[in-house]
Amino acid sequence: MATPIVTPATLRLPFTPRAGYTPSAPAIILPPSSPHAAASANPGKPFHISYHHLHTLILDLQDQLAGLGLQVGDAVSSSLGNGVEFAIAFLATGWQRLIAAPLNPAYTQSEVEFYLDDTKSKVLLVPSGSFSSTSLSTPPTVSAAKKLNIPAYEIVFDPTASDGKGAIFLKDASGKILPKVGAEKREPQEQDTTLVLHTSGTTGKPKGVPLTHANLVATMENIIRTYDLTGRDRTFLVMPLFHVHGMQAAFLSTLLSGGAAVIPPKFSASTFWSELTLTRCTWYTAVPTIHSMLLSSPRPSTQPPLRFIRSCSSSLAPSVFHALEEAFKAPVLEAYAMTEAAHQMTSNQLPHKGERRPGSVGIGQGVEVRIIGTDDKTVPTGGEGEVCVRGKNVTKGYLNNPKANAESFVHNPPAGHEDNKGFFRTGDQGKLDEQGYLVLTGRIKELINRGGEKLSPLEIDAALLKVKGVKEAVSFAVEDATYGQKVGAACVVESGVTEDAIKKELAGSLSKFKIPEKIYLVDAIPKTATGKIQRRQVSAQMTASDKPKL
Repeated sequence: MATPIVTPATLRLPFTPRAGYTPSAPAIILPPSSPHAAASANPGKPFHISYHHLHTLILDLQDQLAGLGLQVGDAVSSSLGNGVEFAIAFLATGWQRLIAAPLNPAYTQSEVEFYLDDTKSKVLLVPSGSFSSTSLSTPPTVSAAKKLNIPAYEIVFDPTASDGKGAIFLKDASGKILPKVGAEKREPQEQDTTLVLHTSGTTGKPKGVPLTHANLVATMENIIRTYDLTGRDRTFLVMPLFHVHGMQAAFLSTLLSGGAAVIPPKFSASTFWSELTLTRCTWYTAVPTIHSMLLSSPRPSTQPPLRFIRSCSSSLAPSVFHALEEAFKAPVLEAYAMTEAAHQMTSNQLPHKGERRPGSVGIGQGVEVRIIGTDDKTVPTGGEGEVCVRGKNVTKGYLNNPKANAESFVHNPPAGHEDNKGFFRTGDQGKLDEQGYLVLTGRIKELINRGGEKLSPLEIDAALLKVKGVKEAVSFAVEDATYGQKVGAACVVESGVTEDAIKKELAGSLSKFKIPEKIYLVDAIPKTATGKIQRRQVSAQMTASDKPKL
């Protein structure tokens, strides 16, 4: 069991001497698919960065950031893929009491401009080679920064420098390497905002979520306790680091446990098993989409001994849960998380700790979980209402959005329910059983209201995924003149599976009014960069083809 972490709760903790901390142990491992591993002295083999050297690299970059004259609380945006550059930049930014504002590298110029402006970023970090593009192929990040007059710097990691251990440096647009000026390095404080991420915008314009060092450390501690992470564990990181799932569950929690994070440049089903086995990983965490892809991909003849598999960020169908456990011979632990809670809120348990229930996202993990009604009263056990949470990991409020803050927290509960004050409203509908296991029944604003009957899209999704030949499925509301809304669905299916065949099989598991009136058979279901499905957007895309051409 991990030793409890003591204050100060900042991002410096993973490098603080404590029980289980070994400076010479690998902190980051770059597998052979990484371009840095390929460019190292031993191409074709994993490239190891020890805790001691990673600490040195962070201090080096912190020194370069200190020379930019940024003030405490200034935001530093980055547009970086998975790799050691992201890891070092994120930690160095926090250590210097600056705010990291990572961006999805796939954003368009207008999206980058919105996020840079929303966070009032003072600097933008971009990948090596961003300035060498021609004027016709200038990355949208660089164009956006130039338009907003924000200085941009390339962040470069050289795996051949420092006797083959690697070095990190920043370059300006002219190619000049920024000096290590020896400016004063700051000491981060627990309540410093160190990260701003934006919600996916499923119910409106993306909202900025500021998270403090203390918020992040609380979740890191919770994850370590939930999964009994130690220095013997290694995780294979497949989720993007610019998203809280990859950053918190796979990377930061691993560092705090003393283990190693294996970071490929991107997820690839074709190299996943070989590189996971080569680097001796003991677990991985991913969205259901990735789990399904791995189930459909060739697997090695010798199964690597995974300690557990974690699923999060989207609902895992019970059928996929059972298929994963059967195929990979490891317990599957579904968790529930959101950006506003610095990721994890609930999780199913390891076998020696308790049950893992298909269809449930588990019990609260260092977080209070409560079902609260629209009247701000606690809903009796087993009743449905809004899932609300409270804990050290939860944000204090959104960035520059008083309306959202007023709506997203319980402020004035009625007499007899005063203890509900301060709970954060997740926007998810669910119910708790007597053992505290949480079952999600849908997003409150995504429930399908068919003639006043509120239908859970998660229930319909699960039924669709049980149909033989259905590989992926998502249900959604479709506007209807008679019922207000009706049920629609999109499915990725095997060859020969028809809409009529799916509906016929659903008749045995769903009431007639829950069966989708139209099922769109598609090659792929639109998703966000982090594998999430936004039902309203899928509905709009699917039904657009039904509208008459004017």
